[in-house]
Amino acid sequence: MTAEQLDLALLCDDQGNSVRITVLGPLQGVAGGLSGEIVVDTPFVAGRVARSLWRSRLTSWAEALDRLEAGEEIAWLHVQRGPSVYIHLNGERDCPEVVVEDDLVSMTTVRVPIDLPSDWTATHRDLLAAVLDAWDWHLSPE
Repeated sequence: MTAEQLDLALLCDDQGNSVRITVLGPLQGVAGGLSGEIVVDTPFVAGRVARSLWRSRLTSWAEALDRLEAGEEIAWLHVQRGPSVYIHLNGERDCPEVVVEDDLVSMTTVRVPIDLPSDWTATHRDLLAAVLDAWDWHLSPE
């Protein structure tokens, strides 16, 4: 990653399963937005999809982390155009699972079981804080 690229989320386990949401830098041609990508990497399947990020989406990620800490499952970005991320705390394999759904472009859904450590939401709050520290000046105030 370059100096402007930062992970917003890194959900991974020691089985080789991961879902990463990375901020790549300023969104080209659009003031106040960030370019990002969602990357799925498992021993079975790998893929990536672009995702624009705005202050409101980062705020909704913080709210999603609150709900996850309270034991609720989340759907992040599911009502906006583009890929969505769902986190189910008790998936089909008796561990959390992350579902990435791209109905708009690839029409693909990937379900990834990830055995997350107990402190993963705190780690993700730190990642979010680092993104905001680095990019707050660029984000529109919305």
